[in-house]
Amino acid sequence: MLTGAIRQQIDALWEKFWTGGITNPLTVIEQISYLTFARMLDMQETLAERAAARSGKPFERLFPEDADGQMLRWSHFRHLPGAELAGHLKQRVFPYFGQIGNKGGFGRLGAYMQSADLAIQNESVLVSAVELIESLPLDKSDVKGDIYEYLLSKLTTAGINGQFRTPRHIIDFMVEMAEPKPTETVCDPACGTAGFLARTMEFLNRTHSSPEGIWQDEDGNQHYSGDRLEAHRAHIASEMFWGFDFDTTMLRVSSMNMLLHGVGGANILYQDSLNKSIREKFPAQADSFFDVVLANPPFKGSLDEANVNPEVLSVVKTKKTELLFVAHILNILKIGGRAAVIVPDGVLFGSSKAHQQLRQTLLEHNQLEGVVSLPSGVFKPYAGVSTAILLFNKGGSSDQVWFYNVEADGYSLDDKRSPVAANDLPKALASWQQFKKLRAKNADKEAMLAAFGDRTQAAFVVDKADIVSQKYDLSINRYQEVVYEQVQYAPPHEILAELKALEQEILADLDELERML
Repeated sequence: MLTGAIRQQIDALWEKFWTGGITNPLTVIEQISYLTFARMLDMQETLAERAAARSGKPFERLFPEDADGQMLRWSHFRHLPGAELAGHLKQRVFPYFGQIGNKGGFGRLGAYMQSADLAIQNESVLVSAVELIESLPLDKSDVKGDIYEYLLSKLTTAGINGQFRTPRHIIDFMVEMAEPKPTETVCDPACGTAGFLARTMEFLNRTHSSPEGIWQDEDGNQHYSGDRLEAHRAHIASEMFWGFDFDTTMLRVSSMNMLLHGVGGANILYQDSLNKSIREKFPAQADSFFDVVLANPPFKGSLDEANVNPEVLSVVKTKKTELLFVAHILNILKIGGRAAVIVPDGVLFGSSKAHQQLRQTLLEHNQLEGVVSLPSGVFKPYAGVSTAILLFNKGGSSDQVWFYNVEADGYSLDDKRSPVAANDLPKALASWQQFKKLRAKNADKEAMLAAFGDRTQAAFVVDKADIVSQKYDLSINRYQEVVYEQVQYAPPHEILAELKALEQEILADLDELERML
């Protein structure tokens, strides 16, 4: 959470970008990312210089020591006047990003910054942007992550190929249901801005902070240091997080998002997840895939079967991306690995052979544990499509499936998505945790039905046999029982008499009005 002052600064800068002619939110975020990267390079160099001064040991510099090289540093060029600053950034600083490579612990972000270009034509906007970046507390890892999340929240337009930003409260809900551990590997095969990965890091910090590692800012927002993660830092920094996308802009944005969340070595990689096999591209991962997959893959579109990974087609033979992605996720999970995946409702009840084949695979050859039905307005203003969250483990077979019908998520279901009091997500999470505890205790069928047998409630379980008999239909309306309230009406002749009396009163009033004219 950000303080009000920082939010106001960002909002003011956003308005300047808009009035300065840059109206594409993604372009704004890109330009701020470039400037933030320039300042972080300088901060990294300053820290290294101080460490070298204390130890007397040499270090690998990011910038040449001569005067010309030092002018590439943020602290040396940020005071330049607007016109001179624009030329300096465009001709010297941004092109130098490509020479940074993997130096300084920035992972692949240095490579993704090679195509950086200055799009800010208005000198006043550029100076304001530099002043804001200078004022931001980028030395505080949790705050700088919040800053970038707030910028990303301003992405209010849908992309192509069914891409749209997943609401952060839905991501947090899914992360808490999956409960990633700091020793595991986490993947999003269609990562976009890396929301699932970044929020997983925040979840780890929140759940692995000592009382001394939690602090409040002046607005009462709590911040978590994650001080109990120290034994796992090396794994988290370079091996835990994996994200794939085929949009190079998204790769740059998601790499920056992870860096600002304290994970400089996140494996954010260019890959069309449905066209290339993980085994082919990363043979070292062949026997140890991912423990957790969190994803909101593209919903629309179809692919030529000739271009689809054969391993995916072996699970389900189709051209539909929403089915292919679920099959791909099954492939990349370890045996016993778990996934929380958003799918359109059509995946739950589609009658085609491919739809039924995928659902059968989830139930018969894997452990489909839960289906969460989400309200149709969750993804507004991007889309009004009805969606659900599938929760499954790779391997084994299902016996009972937990269902939950979420009717409210804490926001209005119109295009404004304003905060409201009604919110079923905390209750859904508590119900899921209760279900998991019963599963962990190997509770028998009767015990499970005692806790979740009432199908008139929001949460209930359904036996696998019932689902099989319905052609593996997973739509919640197929199994939830609706209680209808009986209403007593007057006999028809009494209702007609009342209508006639009302009509006589209306006619009398019309006659009175006519006499007044």
